[in-house]
Amino acid sequence: MSVTTTTHLNFRGAAREALDFYRSVFGGNTVAVTYQDAGAVRDESEADWVMWGEVTGDNGFHVMAYDVPSHLPWGQGENPFFVSVRGDDTEEIGALWAALAEGATVVRPLEPAPWAPLYGMLTDRFGITWVLDVTAPYNR
Repeated sequence: MSVTTTTHLNFRGAAREALDFYRSVFGGNTVAVTYQDAGAVRDESEADWVMWGEVTGDNGFHVMAYDVPSHLPWGQGENPFFVSVRGDDTEEIGALWAALAEGATVVRPLEPAPWAPLYGMLTDRFGITWVLDVTAPYNR
């Protein structure tokens, strides 16, 4: 059992450009899943926006990013990141969730999602938004 933490950056329509830029700086590989790829389009103008993306490098660099859809509040520089905690053990992620949830505001309950066996989001009592999930295989 192990977990990793990764900075998860939030954009509005600029996530792919940012991921490409960070890859050009740090090297590595980019993976980007659009809202269209995931079957989660609410606004056709946002179909090609990044719902889930990351850059990973052989040097240890790792950053995740997504485009906040227009039906959700977002302002540049406001809540610009999440901390992503990923693991492969549902019990371990569940225990971490339970501990972080004390005094927190649950944004999305920890439950199965189309892209992960477990996925949830909360803002802790210090104002930090955490995304916890159990990893699932995906094509790179």
